[in-house]
Amino acid sequence: MDMRETARTPREIDASGLPMDQAQALVLDELRALTERVEPFTAILLMPAPPEGRPTAAVATASGTSSADRVRTLKSIRPGLAAYCLGLAFVAPADIPAERAAEIHSGEQLWGCPTMATQDVRAARAWAGARAEG
Repeated sequence: MDMRETARTPREIDASGLPMDQAQALVLDELRALTERVEPFTAILLMPAPPEGRPTAAVATASGTSSADRVRTLKSIRPGLAAYCLGLAFVAPADIPAERAAEIHSGEQLWGCPTMATQDVRAARAWAGARAEG
């Protein structure tokens, strides 16, 4: 598979069944692996519902000491994301209110590449596919 074919096939990372802190760690580990391939990619991030009652950004949470590690990890992979990531599509569960779903999304400034958020996995796949096609 050549680099164009890899870029055209968005990578789906399913963290939807995990607690948010574990989901964030999984996403960062997978994104690190994708950046280490040193080739363009898009990713669809299937996320769990954010915890109720407290705001949640896609990386920094109030879930304990590991949030500092996740922030450090993001900072270390951001140059690779800026160089190789064509887009990240965050997908929240369809069965939660839109206001809570919006909490999983963080923008290009944080990630270093284009992002979008939706509760519709088909829309995420279409967006990521369009980004990959250029």
